[in-house]
Amino acid sequence: MPPEPLLPQTGRRVFVALGDSFTEGVGDRNEAMPNGVRGWADRVADKLARHQPGWKYANLAIRSKRLRHVIDEQLEPALRMRPSLVTLYAGGNDILDLKTDMAALMADYEQLVARLAETGAVLVLFTGFDVKVSALLEPLKKRNAFYNRRVRGIAEKYGAVLVDYWCLDAFQDRRMWDSDRLHMSKAGHKYLAGQVLDQLGVPHKIRPKDWEPPTRLGIREWERHQRRWVHDWVLPLFGRKLRGVTLGDDLTPRWPEPVKVPRKGGMKKVAREAGLAREAGR
Repeated sequence: MPPEPLLPQTGRRVFVALGDSFTEGVGDRNEAMPNGVRGWADRVADKLARHQPGWKYANLAIRSKRLRHVIDEQLEPALRMRPSLVTLYAGGNDILDLKTDMAALMADYEQLVARLAETGAVLVLFTGFDVKVSALLEPLKKRNAFYNRRVRGIAEKYGAVLVDYWCLDAFQDRRMWDSDRLHMSKAGHKYLAGQVLDQLGVPHKIRPKDWEPPTRLGIREWERHQRRWVHDWVLPLFGRKLRGVTLGDDLTPRWPEPVKVPRKGGMKKVAREAGLAREAGR
């Protein structure tokens, strides 16, 4: 017998994405889209609409948000949308804060998942990837492993779909990552969209990049890359921490209300029409 469909075959089709930069789409640059990014969630929305016309989509994720922000700012708006599909990734920024109490963090995470599960929506959760950024961050590996163990257990407890990001070997290739080494590149976002669609049983034609093996960097080139990374990303990050600001402070959700996703053109068409409407209103 074929497996029971995960997604609604009739009735409401509302996809709501919650979280931080991972779900906002940081690293997948597109100036024509809200906040200048596209991301895997937009790509999933496109394929959902092509597979089953009538889907609406909202993306409340904003870069730099901690778990408490997702709970305080995104949960209630999401519940009001009466979603039939919810994706959630949150807590990654908390892991990077060494003062975070991981047990308390995951207790709050489970309460959030429980609230979302009560909606009856299909719920998709993600483990975190072990990003090889720098040896300086290796102490965070145990925290990430703890987070992943708890996410796996919570997903099983609440009947959520799990995208086990930790186990996706394709992300070992540095080309799947943006220049900051913390966010996925366009190729990474496209690949992850395919993984989410696979877990949901939605057909698609997203395929991994057929790359040649990555070239090994010589010591001088490696040092030059390191210096550029420290100058462009590490120092600004510490500067923001010292000032108590984040990259998401002045941003609003990319798609704050559910918008109908056209079967042809997808979210690019929605963004284009929204841009034309803004131009006409000036």
